[in-house]
Amino acid sequence: MGTPDFSVPVLQGLAESPEHEVTAVITQPDKARGRSGKPVPTPVRIYAESQGIPVYTPKRVKDPEFVNFLKTIPCDVIVVIAFGQILSRDILQLPPFGCVNVHASLLPRWRGAAPIQWAIITGDTVTGVTTMQMDEGIDTGDMLLKKKVQIAPDETGESLFDKLAPIGRDLLLETLKCIEDGTIRPKKQNDGDSTYAKMLTKELGRIDFSWEAARIERYIRALSAWPNVYCSFNGKTVKVWSARVISEESGLAPGTVSFVGKKCFRLQTGKGQLELLELQMEGKKRMDAASFLNGNRIVVGETRFE
Repeated sequence: MGTPDFSVPVLQGLAESPEHEVTAVITQPDKARGRSGKPVPTPVRIYAESQGIPVYTPKRVKDPEFVNFLKTIPCDVIVVIAFGQILSRDILQLPPFGCVNVHASLLPRWRGAAPIQWAIITGDTVTGVTTMQMDEGIDTGDMLLKKKVQIAPDETGESLFDKLAPIGRDLLLETLKCIEDGTIRPKKQNDGDSTYAKMLTKELGRIDFSWEAARIERYIRALSAWPNVYCSFNGKTVKVWSARVISEESGLAPGTVSFVGKKCFRLQTGKGQLELLELQMEGKKRMDAASFLNGNRIVVGETRFE
């Protein structure tokens, strides 16, 4: 059971493993995307169908009718990774070895929907992947295996995704082998150490220049795939793709242009300055700061960025 790109390497690892047979794939229904509004299948569905694996797309996996259908599919274990729906107790108890989840954090830190992004947003230096025996809570089940990964100072949501996806594949295969061998030792999570990675929203990407520059820069890196970080300039939306933190203060109010050079410009924040390096004006392509300055007159002391 899985849906986005992050789920595909795990499915691929299972499909290519001579020790396992994928009897079915459950994924989210196709969703309308883009200007055409045409339904687009999930990455998991695309891969599964390319391998001839049966695919099912229930609107609500917990519906009794679909649960009864699941009972007809032979399986020893259900592997779940970024599926996007809550499983009922009936489903959790259905296979002999239960449901094993592959989660992109070092549980109990960052339970929830967006652990990769929140690890970067909050300035974590280490994250990883945890396999877990699922229960009825949200990422609260007993931990099985873990693998740590360092978060680089310039890490983006996309680059961390690329690091963790293959680790999730390998850790899942190792976990299944240990379950089969009877060598796994589940470990309960300490709820007191848990943090929650809430779902990403479009509004989360709006810059608040009263924040310190380092915090804004982390948001820019974390939300680089979606929803992107943005502000308004002369009433139009501007996405900020990359920026650099300048620790020195300008003495100006947050949101004020504090420096303008040939290839970059800076805005004062609640603490430190933010040097903007790559931007995208509404309706235009991404551009470096030099190109932005060529097309827009920016003056120190202005407050046209909000």
